[in-house]
Amino acid sequence: MLNFFHVARNCFRECLREPIFFLLLVSAVGLIGLFPTLSMFVFREQIKLVVDSSMATTLVFGLVAAALSASHTISREMRNGTVLLLLSKPVKRWNFVIAKIAGITLALTLFVLLCNIATLIALRVAKDQFQLDFLALYLYYLLIFAAMVYGAARNYFAQSSFSANAFAALLVIFPLFILVLYFIPLDGEIGKIHLEVVPALILVLFAVWIMGTITVVLATRLEMVANLLLGTIIFFLGLVANYFLGTASKSNILAAGLYALVPNWQFFWMADALASNTPIPLSYLAGAFIYVVLYMTFCSLLAIALFHDKEVAIEIK
Repeated sequence: MLNFFHVARNCFRECLREPIFFLLLVSAVGLIGLFPTLSMFVFREQIKLVVDSSMATTLVFGLVAAALSASHTISREMRNGTVLLLLSKPVKRWNFVIAKIAGITLALTLFVLLCNIATLIALRVAKDQFQLDFLALYLYYLLIFAAMVYGAARNYFAQSSFSANAFAALLVIFPLFILVLYFIPLDGEIGKIHLEVVPALILVLFAVWIMGTITVVLATRLEMVANLLLGTIIFFLGLVANYFLGTASKSNILAAGLYALVPNWQFFWMADALASNTPIPLSYLAGAFIYVVLYMTFCSLLAIALFHDKEVAIEIK
């Protein structure tokens, strides 16, 4: 158990220390912050535009972050011989794989958490059809810049990771900022908390968890580019699985098997429900969570099977 904790912790730290991981996060939250400015071109649909665009951004950037994290922490370690060093100690192969999944899942959870908080901030900025809260918008980007300045200062004075420190700063700044926005009046008005979108944002987190586990499975055999390419293909197959396989799976065994193997992202995309003001019940969240647990368990077993006979020292020179 102690070995599992150490491997998972190191994997989590490696994800946060990767500059590309932080770059993806800054790109995602930067785009989400811009969506309220586009709401001026729609009629009474600013909330829908911000939510739909933000969830799509989180999904796409989450897929890329998952593939890069899995490749950096698994494929690269197999290439440089770090895995061989770990397996020479009392660390089982299955323990190594599960710990990597846990570490990457935790890093992706924080990634999506910050994107979801950014979404709630963007909803506060798009408070009115014909008026944006520009003060909140300017403060939003100023805080992102402040987090990067903090990371740069820590890197310069303490030789600490810029990416990890800037990421940690955002984890502190964003929750505090949203509390200020929603509980301290700006422009003489207290912001409305859009609690109705929170279940939909949680479902996006579930989808990114599945993506992360799938990329770990691919990373046991593929390099970064192939991992990202195949992961993207699986992502698009999951988008159309319900349309092409949903009806056929009721009468065709092969279609039913493919329908079960391909992740169905429609389970986690609640844009239509939000558009029609349909509440998302807790029972649906519970069912989606069970689906995620079962799918991640299947992927974990598959990753263990693929890694069991993998030659990890073949490229060591």
